[in-house]
Amino acid sequence: MDPSALNSPELQHFINQEKEKAMVNEMVAKLTTVCWDKCVTGTPGSKFSSSETSCLTNCAHRYMDMSLQIMKRFQNMH
Repeated sequence: MDPSALNSPELQHFINQEKEKAMVNEMVAKLTTVCWDKCVTGTPGSKFSSSETSCLTNCAHRYMDMSLQIMKRFQNMH
């Protein structure tokens, strides 16, 4: 492989896209684990109760808000 190809804009764009996908997948996995453990305390039925639905929604919103704040903070440090 040509070493100069490693610095091509197309390759860098592809790598950045893959990093973003990995970050989103990791966030969804953490979000699912954290909110599930917090909100679904009993044996799940065929659908969530209204309190579970409300808890999951609020938990997901808080988690996303916090993650965005952390990302903004790190971006401002650079």
